[in-house]
Amino acid sequence: MLTVLTLVTGVAALLLAAWCGWAAYRDQPTKDWHFIGMAVVSLLGVIQLVIGIVQLARGEKPEQGTAIFVAYLLGAFACVPAAGFMSLAERTRWGSVTAAAGGVVLAVLQVRLFDIWGG
Repeated sequence: MLTVLTLVTGVAALLLAAWCGWAAYRDQPTKDWHFIGMAVVSLLGVIQLVIGIVQLARGEKPEQGTAIFVAYLLGAFACVPAAGFMSLAERTRWGSVTAAAGGVVLAVLQVRLFDIWGG
């Protein structure tokens, strides 16, 4: 995996989590700007998914197994969009909490993907 992409994705996810957490602290639901932020972080997840699949297709292997690596890649790809959809359903401060939790989960998954690949 690309270490820089993993780091950028993790930091962006933590920034998103802090931003949505601040909105929750202020008793605000997720707003359009939060969804734009989620889209940017989700785009980073898509890029990471594509690069991971390309690296696997070229014959590169993660240290801890291909199946677990693909599972974590798919989870990292899906966690922020899933949190975004759940925050749409809950238009209170808890929607912002859900989006913030999605950002934290993505950051943790980035650390784990780095470990699985052999970083």
